[in-house]
Amino acid sequence: MAKFETISAADLAKMNRAYLADEKARIVRNALTINDVSTISRVYTANQDNPNLFSIDIKTLPVTNQMKSGRCWLFSSMNLLREMIAKKYHIKGQFELSQNFIAFYDKLEKINFFLETSLAELDKDWNDETMRYLLQTAVGDGGQWDMMVSLVKKYGICPKTAMPETFQSGHTMSMNRIINKRLRRFTADSKKLAKTGRKEDIKELKAQCLYECYGLLCDCFGVPPKSFTFEYIDIKDQYHAYRNVTPIQMYKKYLGIDLDDYVGIINGPTKDKPFHKMYTVKYLGNVAGSNNPVSFLNLPMDEFKGAVLKQLKAGELVWFGCDCSKDADREKGLWDDKQYDYEHTFDMDLEMSKADMLDTRESAMNHAMVLTGVNLVNDKPTRWKIENSWGDKVASSGFYICSDTWFDRYMFEAVVNKKYLTAVQRKYLNQKPKILDPWDPFGSLAD
Repeated sequence: MAKFETISAADLAKMNRAYLADEKARIVRNALTINDVSTISRVYTANQDNPNLFSIDIKTLPVTNQMKSGRCWLFSSMNLLREMIAKKYHIKGQFELSQNFIAFYDKLEKINFFLETSLAELDKDWNDETMRYLLQTAVGDGGQWDMMVSLVKKYGICPKTAMPETFQSGHTMSMNRIINKRLRRFTADSKKLAKTGRKEDIKELKAQCLYECYGLLCDCFGVPPKSFTFEYIDIKDQYHAYRNVTPIQMYKKYLGIDLDDYVGIINGPTKDKPFHKMYTVKYLGNVAGSNNPVSFLNLPMDEFKGAVLKQLKAGELVWFGCDCSKDADREKGLWDDKQYDYEHTFDMDLEMSKADMLDTRESAMNHAMVLTGVNLVNDKPTRWKIENSWGDKVASSGFYICSDTWFDRYMFEAVVNKKYLTAVQRKYLNQKPKILDPWDPFGSLAD
């Protein structure tokens, strides 16, 4: 074992003398007795540098609210799809697709996916790093665009009126704990059966676990509808109703787009991920046997932005994943890496490259939203407009702004129609993806 060097009394005394002699430190210390760190480090000009004005501003329906759940990827996905339906049928007023419906089947499929991955690792020791990771993360609310596609293609979609939110769908912590305890018990029980040579009984064990979890989901989320009425008021105040519509019909007929036309692109400038290569993450998914495995093409930031801008210029929204925890003012609605000056407040060197932040786990994807606009100066972006899913009581009626420099540092993934990629970039999509470890930061949005 390595011998660690301790902090000596002399070291401590030297640091103490230097700190007490620092007049600025005294001012900062006094300020922090009644203020938050971010308050005394706020850069006054940050909001002035990022006004709520955009040269490209795609009008959308009002924002949605995921409440106390981690379903941002589903809310942002459904927000994007609902705009396509609203535009197609000229819907007036608020219209939402049921996030609860798609979340029900996501959770059910994730449970089955966990059971299958647990069985695939059945012979591994408890301390095996893959087994340990699977058990620690188990089943959560998070996910990826391709996981949404797998769900929609299998189960379809429906209006929110057909399966509204429940308290549990918007407050998932307690339910998730129950599910994960049951799944971990299954793993323990199946290992015991395997050791006794009774592997044939594990199939029955899995069926019972799946049945119990299905019942819990019905209790918490409600029972998904098999059919419903798709009704709305159009911009001419005319009422429309399509009766006995199935969720699959809603997807294939009323949405009527090919989700396979959309692909994930990432900006991951780490040494283990060369640009212009395809990647996937081991055990990242929900629907077992899906023909839409999670995969993405790694592009340099200039190419990444180029594809995103083409889609916005065409009047189409862009789904994306980012690190929303960094340099954020939730109430004012601004993400800007220049709005807090912690370095000068505390005389600390905090500068890190994007690659170093990913490698050290200082940063990773943790939130998905929708880009609805951008401000261009000489065809170069200066700031971006974002539709969030935290309700309309924060930011500008729920819409946020991020600076272009923040975009460079903390934007990690976007989904674009393949037609907005160059011909060369589209050829890269045919590569066999490199499989990344389950704990790779580009799988963190699904945690």
